[in-house]
Amino acid sequence: MDYKGIICAMITPLDENQDINPKATRELIDYLINKGVYGLFILGTNGECHVLTDDEKVEFAKIVIEHTNNRVPVFVGTGGNSTREVINLSKRMEAIGASALSIITPYFVPPTQQELIEHYKAVAAEVSLPIMMYNMPGKTGINIEPESVKELAKVKNIVGIKDSGGKLDNMKAYLEVTKGEDFGVFSGSDSLILDILKVGGHGAVAATANFLAGIDVAIYKNFIKGDIEAAQKAQDSIEELRRILKFGTIPSVIKQTVVFNGINVGPARLPVSRVTGEKLDEIKRVVEDYKEKFNKDL
Repeated sequence: MDYKGIICAMITPLDENQDINPKATRELIDYLINKGVYGLFILGTNGECHVLTDDEKVEFAKIVIEHTNNRVPVFVGTGGNSTREVINLSKRMEAIGASALSIITPYFVPPTQQELIEHYKAVAAEVSLPIMMYNMPGKTGINIEPESVKELAKVKNIVGIKDSGGKLDNMKAYLEVTKGEDFGVFSGSDSLILDILKVGGHGAVAATANFLAGIDVAIYKNFIKGDIEAAQKAQDSIEELRRILKFGTIPSVIKQTVVFNGINVGPARLPVSRVTGEKLDEIKRVVEDYKEKFNKDL
């Protein structure tokens, strides 16, 4: 399993007409890679996968894959409720050069664990790309249980899991049941980046990295070199950003921080509205404060 470190859960830049913005996308890619991220994770929750058509997803993935140009791996989200549709979109992403796929569990109608297993196995059988499963029980209504992960980790091209459930014990259980397998466990909860590394995890898929890429990468790099104090300091420093993320519906706040940081990634797609008034002022103040304190990292 070649993947590790901080992978940015990248937002999808839009223009004022709510269409994909290729220029801002390229600017954001260069910014993130220059800050040292180990990969780009597109078309996830913060990438607004739930409000983009399949054709838009392919259009966006093409821009990202082409501009990234193999500098870092590109994980492309192809999850959905229908196994057939997930397979079709996954094949389209494979054809345009995705490095790997990210596949969230089906949602709205929670499947059984056996149905989950069959779903992932069916997709894995139809593509040759590596697959990272995506667990987000708070939004999907279903947790991928450790025993299911144990079975799926034996599938050759199912190589890892991103867990956004926020429970370290669940991720520890994934690590335990996949011992001996070539399989990575990544935190999708940015508050647990250092914690997952301490228990043997491989890194994090972090939305905060859209703005705080340098700080998130510092958590990983300091941990790897054994400077736990510096890693903890970096981990603690992202809490102020996490506090203000509650000011709006995902991903409106993180997009606004990137705009204030100099890349015009635009608004979220409707029905998610822009943050306004005092909350917008506070977001701007927090961004300026970060830039003042962590200038070399931002």
